[in-house]
Amino acid sequence: MNLGLKAVGRTSLLIASLLIGAGVLAAADDAGSEIATLKAAIAEQQKQLLMLQKTLETQQALLEKALAAPAARPPFNTSGQVASTSPILPLPVAAARPAPIALPQAAPAAASKNPCEAAPDQNAVPPYIRIGSTCVVPVGFMDLTPFWRDKNAGSSMGSNFGSIPFNNTVNGNLSETRFSIQNSRLGFRVDGNWKGAHFIGYNEFDFNGTSGATNLSISNGAVVPRLRLYWADVRKGNIEFLAGQSWSMLVPNRKGVSAIPGDLFYTQVIDINYMAGLTWTRQPGVRLLLHGAHDKVTFGFSVEQPDQYQGGSAGGSGITLPSALTGLTSTQLDAGANISGASYLGTPAYTPDFIAKLAFDPSPRFHFEIGGLNSNFKVVNPSNLSQKFTKSGGALLAGANVEIFKNFRVISTNYWSDGGGRYLFGQAPDLIVRADGSLSLVHAGGTIDGIEETIKNTLLYAYYGGIYIGRNTALDANGTSRIGFGYNGSPNSQNRAINELTWGFNQTMWKSARYGAINFMGQYEWLERAPWFVAVGAPKKTHDNTIYLNIRYTLPGSMPAF
Repeated sequence: MNLGLKAVGRTSLLIASLLIGAGVLAAADDAGSEIATLKAAIAEQQKQLLMLQKTLETQQALLEKALAAPAARPPFNTSGQVASTSPILPLPVAAARPAPIALPQAAPAAASKNPCEAAPDQNAVPPYIRIGSTCVVPVGFMDLTPFWRDKNAGSSMGSNFGSIPFNNTVNGNLSETRFSIQNSRLGFRVDGNWKGAHFIGYNEFDFNGTSGATNLSISNGAVVPRLRLYWADVRKGNIEFLAGQSWSMLVPNRKGVSAIPGDLFYTQVIDINYMAGLTWTRQPGVRLLLHGAHDKVTFGFSVEQPDQYQGGSAGGSGITLPSALTGLTSTQLDAGANISGASYLGTPAYTPDFIAKLAFDPSPRFHFEIGGLNSNFKVVNPSNLSQKFTKSGGALLAGANVEIFKNFRVISTNYWSDGGGRYLFGQAPDLIVRADGSLSLVHAGGTIDGIEETIKNTLLYAYYGGIYIGRNTALDANGTSRIGFGYNGSPNSQNRAINELTWGFNQTMWKSARYGAINFMGQYEWLERAPWFVAVGAPKKTHDNTIYLNIRYTLPGSMPAF
């Protein structure tokens, strides 16, 4: 502004000088033609200088106005920030990839965006709280989920894949219609920088907890909160460290080896137990990640919560123990009746579970991963303390997530284990116990294959999921009775195969950076199970049908992306 005022001053002095010169010449000699011509020229220059002065004054006023106005700010991008709200498709290749959110701050190929690095639209309220250089983002949504199931599985909103009632039972001839708000979710996320490192803290809970109160669903619709995720992550350069309760590293990824829920693949379904064949758990642990250039290759190694699992959780199949060793349940082996109860806390563990994963992301269109698990088990014969038995098991995971054409993806994730059945939502036991107390591992595997497509603001999906559990039997000490899993005469809860077909939609009805979003969802699920042993005249398998609807309001900080 000072430069503009100086320019106007110099122009005024020049105009004054020319006016004085013109007056002197007029007084000297009005008769000469040359003097008359000169006077005319000076008059013309005077007019031009006056016009120039007005132009400069106009430009000065515009400059002052521009300096006083606030700078335009880019719109706030919330796409893909919060994972657990609802799994989302990666951004289209044609769209600009936002900067990393927490894990890969320096990596240009990361899929999420740090909320501290973007400013909201001037007409919107920022969906975060800034504390110095740290941002706190509230995350979550409110759900109302009506659903109908043609058999009374007794599993509330989530499917118990391994315990579908048979048609020759009472529950197999009853249907159920329910409403639930339990999948509603609340939490927060913290992002910040410290001495060249980017850190993120993540907390999330839902309302699927259990309670000893018997009147909650009779006269009071209250539900109990349940911790889902609570972890902290720090990344500096190409090295990253995470500690806390997160999704296990055996959960398939959509991108890299990230723990951010939006970078994971746990399907798009409404069913809170997801799908048969998915490898998942949320448990405490620590992990170390090493990132290659531009995060196109990532290697991860984690040490996570172990569990000596004999089956029996979430409708899964339990083993038959030797008659002399039934006391191993809840003292040395977890029967999974209530994983947060005394049975789990009283179960020892020989070593942590060790998991490794290698992910390849050469472009936003392609993700491929391979991984491995090592689990170790140990029991002691309570009748003879000198008899101690150990066994080491493992598993392999491989999967791909590929965008065949714009907004259309094909997904396949596959798992095969020898002693890793609990990672299949507890549908398979890890091991059996022989009559002498020695251990033998159970083979179990799972797969999910499907497609996802986004058409404007509508997400469509369809998947097949399957679980296979191998037979493993032995003779009891009497030499005649069979024990283990899948033997002749075993309970019909000891399943050989579980299959699921499902499809659905997620329609964004309304979306605002200031107020959040409203979604309407639907899912159809066909679920089948077949046991190893079928009694004479009994059904060989059973299935049920479930229809879910869901209305969701999502907080502004975690809105779904189109």
